[in-house]
Parts: sequence; structure tokens; C-alpha cells
Amino acid sequence: MDLTLTERRSIESVERASWNALDHAPSPFLEWGFLRALEVSESVGADAGWDPHYLLVQGELPAAGGALEAAQENSPDRVGGRQPQLLGAVAAYVKDHSYGEYIFDFHWARASTNARIPYYPKLVIAAPATPATGRRILLHPALDEAGRRAVTQRLIEGVRALADDRECASIHWLFMTQAEREQLVEAGFAARSSYQFHWHNRGYADFDEFLGQLTSRKRKQIRKERRRAQAPIDATRFVPGAELTASQLAALDRFYRRTTNLYGGRQYLRPNFFHALLELAPERVQFLEATCEREPIAGALFFETEQGLYGRYWGCDRELEFLHFEAAYYAGIERCIARGTPLFEAGAQGEHKLLRGFLPVICHSAHWLRHPGLDHGVREFLREETQAITHHVRELQSYGPYREP
Repeated sequence: MDLTLTERRSIESVERASWNALDHAPSPFLEWGFLRALEVSESVGADAGWDPHYLLVQGELPAAGGALEAAQENSPDRVGGRQPQLLGAVAAYVKDHSYGEYIFDFHWARASTNARIPYYPKLVIAAPATPATGRRILLHPALDEAGRRAVTQRLIEGVRALADDRECASIHWLFMTQAEREQLVEAGFAARSSYQFHWHNRGYADFDEFLGQLTSRKRKQIRKERRRAQAPIDATRFVPGAELTASQLAALDRFYRRTTNLYGGRQYLRPNFFHALLELAPERVQFLEATCEREPIAGALFFETEQGLYGRYWGCDRELEFLHFEAAYYAGIERCIARGTPLFEAGAQGEHKLLRGFLPVICHSAHWLRHPGLDHGVREFLREETQAITHHVRELQSYGPYREP
């Protein structure tokens, strides 16, 4: 298979239809619009410590087909009479810090510094500042099995070459799929496990049927929380991205910054991010707005695909009892049931989600450190950590809210 690897420094220089035609599975966080919004707002870039490098593998398929073929006819990359097809891609970032990753390696960096071993720069393959599982090796869906293997190998080789070229001390693939993790282990990376709480749709007809699957105590608790959350407000409603007004957009930005300030977080998203997102990917955005006296007092941003709903950036102007649970969890569950959406990820961490229908799932990452001694030490640590995480997840599952079948 004749494959060509190239590198681009901005997603703007990659044809949007070709990039989005790659298989992203449920996640929208490596789609062209989201990545470009990060760039336009300078939420990523050298100054933000997320220096982007997009690795592209091009070749030929029997037929491009449809809208993708039409888009390529007008591509500025077209040479002569034939246009190489984008067969695979990786979004990689050279970083000089470990913030905004949510797979924490600060203790590795400290150990490296104490041993006088350079830890930065590092190469990270992830959706910036987004702890959501998704494909990190994007492949064209028309590739056969041999083609997928060949393109994947070429991209992994490209990542290693980029790390060498930029003198990166380590490589980190974050929140990838389990299948990708297995491929990366075969390629010499060390596997790491963490966990989150996700909600899965079991084909419920409505929210009451979902509640009916919970134990009596949990069912009563959720009903009480929803009543108390809804009593002091006018209503909650999902507002599509294309319909958001300037005042609602300002409220969303305000909520995000208030929450990060209150809880000691970092504002990875620059002030223009939400404006850029609505210009570049409004179809992925739903704003859950809670109003009181017709004014927005709280809300959360949701990203939506046919296969998944992703809750992000909850915030409020006024603290009201249980409103966080209503806006960030229960409204999302209700929307998934109504639309038949199979998966709801409501963000990182939070064992309080367990009592509200979210169950613990293993999240995957893979790592390689250039210094042999440090790499060996990390692999020993990961073996012990994986056993502990596996045991803890099993224990959490035993405390789940669902009735025994």
C-alpha cells in the first residue's frame, strides 16, 4: 500500500470534509470544528503550551465517493489529475506542562526532575482539555483490515518520528479506545488504566422506566432531588447551538469561569472559545439553560452526536440545592432516553454520579518515556496501579444503584 505521511501545523490547512470523513466514532472532540475553535481562540497553540501537529496519511482508495469526492475536486492539495485520499490522521501536541490532560503524571515529572532527567517537552495525543474517550488514530471507514493496519502503523511511526524531531522526552496517548490501547501495547507503549462514570441507555421508554430499574431508596432520592431543584426555577431547556443568543453565550462563558474560579481550576478555554465553537460547529452544541424570572441563572454545555452525549462546563450565578444534578445529569439522561442516544459521559471524576445511574468504566491511556530507567520505573508503577484500579472499579460496581435482575 503506497502511503505518504505529512504534517500540518494548523487544522485550517486540512480539508474539513476529508478530516471529518474519518471515523470519529461517538466523540466530537477531534472533529475539525472543535479543533479549529481551540486554535482560533488560542486555547491551543505555542503560547498555551499545546503546540499542534497534525499527522496525515494519504493514499488511494478504489473510490472516494459522494460529498467527499466532490470536496476533494476543489482541494488546494490536488496535484495533477489525481488527488491523494486522506486515509488516517492523528492530532498530536507538543507540551511543556501536564495541565489539561486529566491523566495525571505530575509525580512522574517530579521524579524525573529529582533525578535530573528531562521530562519536558512531551508529546500528547489527545483532545485538548477534554477528558472524554474517543479514537485517537482516525481512520477512513472504507479501509479494509490490511489497510487499517498499514495506516495505523504509519501513524504510530510518525508519532515516534515527531517525538524524535522535537526532542520530546515522552509520548502519551490519552483517553483512547481499548482496541487502540492494545495496538499501542504491541508497538511498545505501556498501558495505563483510570476510570470515569458513564451512563448507558438500556432502551428505556422514559425517565420513569429508568428510575424503575433503580433500588427503591435511590429512586426516591432522585425524585426528591429533581423536585427540589425544579421548585425555585422557571424551567430548564436545551437550546441548540444555532439558536443561542449573545446573552446566553455570555452566560455560558460566565458560568464556566465562575466554576473554575470557585474550585481552583484552570481556565483552559480562552474567552473567545465559545463564540468560535458556535461559528464552526454549532450542530454539535446544546446549551442546557436554567432560568429564574426569565433570566439564565445556571447551565451546562453539552456536545451531541448520534452515538453519544457529553456534558461539560456546568456553572451558575446562584447556588440552588440539587440544581447541579438536575442540569448536569438528570436532564442529560432524559435527553438520551428521548433521542435513543446510547451513551452519556458527564465529565471526569465524581463518585457521586454512581448513586445517580452512572457506572464506573475503565479509561485507557498508553505511555512511553525516552529515558530507559524512568520508563522502567513507570512500567513497574503501572503494573501495581492497574491492579489497584481494577479492584477499586469492581468494588464501586458492587455499590451501583440498579436493582438485581
